[in-house]
Amino acid sequence: MRGVTGADLRGVRETRLEEVADGVYAFVQPDGGWCLSNAGVVPGRQFTLVVDTAATIKRTNLLRKEVDRLGNNSRQVVVNTHQHGDHTFGNCVFAPQALFIAHETARGDIVKSGLGLQQLWPDVHWGEVHLTPPQITFTDRMTLHLDPGTVELLHPGPAHTTGDTVVWVPEQKVLFTGDIVMNGVTPFCLMGSVEGTLRVIQQLRALDPAVVVPGHGAVCGPEVFDTCTRYLRWVQRLAEDGISAELSPLEVARDTDLGEWSELIDAERLVPNLVRAYAENRGGVLGEQIDEMGAFGHMLEFHGGLPICHA
Repeated sequence: MRGVTGADLRGVRETRLEEVADGVYAFVQPDGGWCLSNAGVVPGRQFTLVVDTAATIKRTNLLRKEVDRLGNNSRQVVVNTHQHGDHTFGNCVFAPQALFIAHETARGDIVKSGLGLQQLWPDVHWGEVHLTPPQITFTDRMTLHLDPGTVELLHPGPAHTTGDTVVWVPEQKVLFTGDIVMNGVTPFCLMGSVEGTLRVIQQLRALDPAVVVPGHGAVCGPEVFDTCTRYLRWVQRLAEDGISAELSPLEVARDTDLGEWSELIDAERLVPNLVRAYAENRGGVLGEQIDEMGAFGHMLEFHGGLPICHA
């Protein structure tokens, strides 16, 4: 993988552009914590594909400069992998010329959520964000013809959210997972499904990617699937034991030695992951609506306050 960091990218927590395969690029934002998400760029003759935008106007402007350079100012098609603002707030930087695509559920959730994420971290310099929902939606899959090559948009089922999209570049065997997979960063299944994520990871393995661009964290290979699977199985075991002991998710988290998982960024996500795992263990439908704000509040209690956001 060749790093192609330019002067415009310096000074923003080492944000960098990496060519992860021939003609396929990842826009990586270390350290991958809250709202420091990755994006992707795949230039084609007819248009340039952009996978996700960034949380702030400043960060998305850096992405936009790289997109324009790589795509020779061709038209952009932006795919949002899910609804969260760190992947969608920057859409407005590419509007009105770009076309925006997402799963149909994600579009609805983008509209419903609005700019609410900004209220959680009011000290972040978000910039003048204008909500820009996708104009085009799909249900199961969609093929984009870049000329040359194709890109597959796949909705694998409930995982990080209920409206996730993974972006598969088959010729180069590059997989953009969105937040279904994170590398060195704690998974977050509150708005989706723990069991669903495990099932989806099996689908992603079957694609046999050579390169995985996670939603957060460093670009990696398929070995990241093993790490995510082990973590989520651990969460499920904790939930099963906690229910048997009649303990709440917060109590279980407080009593748990994180062990190897203490090294993951944003380890406090254990609490909302347990909330979701509890619901599923009790027979809940994968991805069903639960008390997300209550779970988030318990996470803050466990963490001792609001986690830091470096966006």
